[in-house]
Amino acid sequence: MSTPADPAAPPAAGKVYRIGTRSSRLAMIQTNIVRDALLARHPDATFEITAMKTMGDKDKVTALHSFGAKSLWTMELEALLLDGEVDLIVHSLKDMPTQLPSGCKIGSILEREDPRDALVMKAGSPHTSLADLPPGSVVGTSSVRRGAQILKQYPHLKLENARGNVDTRLRKLDDPASPYACIILAAAGLIRMSLTHRITAYLSSPTLLHAVGQGAIGIEIRDNDAAVASLVAPLTHQPTYLCCLAERQLMRTLEGGCSVPIGVETKYIPIAADGTSDKIEMRASVSAVDGTKFVEVDDVLDVDGEGRAEEIGRTMAQRMLDRGAGAILAEIQKNKEEAEAAQAQASATAPPPEKAAGGADEEPVE
Repeated sequence: MSTPADPAAPPAAGKVYRIGTRSSRLAMIQTNIVRDALLARHPDATFEITAMKTMGDKDKVTALHSFGAKSLWTMELEALLLDGEVDLIVHSLKDMPTQLPSGCKIGSILEREDPRDALVMKAGSPHTSLADLPPGSVVGTSSVRRGAQILKQYPHLKLENARGNVDTRLRKLDDPASPYACIILAAAGLIRMSLTHRITAYLSSPTLLHAVGQGAIGIEIRDNDAAVASLVAPLTHQPTYLCCLAERQLMRTLEGGCSVPIGVETKYIPIAADGTSDKIEMRASVSAVDGTKFVEVDDVLDVDGEGRAEEIGRTMAQRMLDRGAGAILAEIQKNKEEAEAAQAQASATAPPPEKAAGGADEEPVE
């Protein structure tokens, strides 16, 4: 099978590479995973980390679906990459838009951590599952995908927005004054942050299909930088890479941004030692925001490389469209546009925000 980049000459001894990342604790943990893997292969090179807050880090109040398909976790970092300020960016792959800016590409996808979502109950809660929760219990999530699937299975529950990084959301959950009975988080983040003791239960089909790319670390590079491409390509885990290509093509075909309720479960099945008859098992769904309408498909299809992986994504997306997914997505888009218009009108008539003490705009706390 092919890899994301063709091998080139190894990096020169003593060369400095700059890695861009968000500044959250989880982002730094994932970036250190990449840096350590690169150092193990290139001990004579230097890898410096440039961390920053992105739009999504700074605004912890606005519901994620209100941002539309904006690159709220990646845009500022991609500007640094294209300007030559950093040589590569480490992302949670699920946060990367399916359409990258001109001049950027995915250079590598590392082996996937557990891609499932995790149920986290409030500290001291006697409940162990969503089914246990009494009617009206509040589930904290900023994900339209999670919310739609939860309402499909458990219409007696209520949803409330829960923004912030992992530590922030856990603090909000455990606050005795908070309304949340539980929150839903990606299991991979909790595992990487050594917080598995907070996982009440792992969620998978039929309850919850995970996000496209969830659990995988993606490395973004300039598309004309052969040296960095050869540097990061060996970090690629081919089964993860092919599964994520299929997932991202599915989303791209459905024209869904990160706020659209598209869920997937993808499994790589090795059949032959030479890989010629390996398979990808994919289950995918799209749901109306209130969970009342949904389309789900599943199949096991042969895969023998990147092109076939992307074809699987297109095939599964087309099956969903044939079964009515297009109408669901169109309704979601219409509602989103109406909400964005209302928000823009409200912002235009709202008084200017007050300044924080010292005259600086107050920045949300990590």
